[in-house]
Amino acid sequence: MAFPENIPSVDDMLNMPVTELALMPPTLLAAVQAEIDVAMGRMKAVTERFALALEVRYAARASECRGHVGKDTGTIRFEDNGVTVIADLPKRIDWDQTKLAEIAGNIASAGEDPSDFIDTKLTVSERKFGALPENWRKGFEPARTVRTGKPKFRLVLNEGAN
Repeated sequence: MAFPENIPSVDDMLNMPVTELALMPPTLLAAVQAEIDVAMGRMKAVTERFALALEVRYAARASECRGHVGKDTGTIRFEDNGVTVIADLPKRIDWDQTKLAEIAGNIASAGEDPSDFIDTKLTVSERKFGALPENWRKGFEPARTVRTGKPKFRLVLNEGAN
């Protein structure tokens, strides 16, 4: 769709009263909406590209820093030429539903309540898993898979940095 030449820019729209935007002819509103959709697609693409660039630049260093503190996932901070890099690698846990159902049956047959350890959707919270006695935890481990989420990086200028 070719956009009319009189479409207000994003900056124009941010400064226009909403009532003025609302009074535009429907064809112009449709053109504005199409322009916004294009801008949103471009912003999404540039955001993904920038996030990938930060991952390329900082993933190895973040992994190394996590290794130094004995963490596989989570948030760590390090410096890069006057900028604090905050690197987050979320932990994603998956539980094998069939194996958890078997474990729940074993717990119940031992006279315990499986709901003390297993949520009804057959998942185990990390807090509950961590609180299990070690010999019980070993029984749960075949049903547990640890994945990582998408790494995220945020840059914060330090005071006095140029």
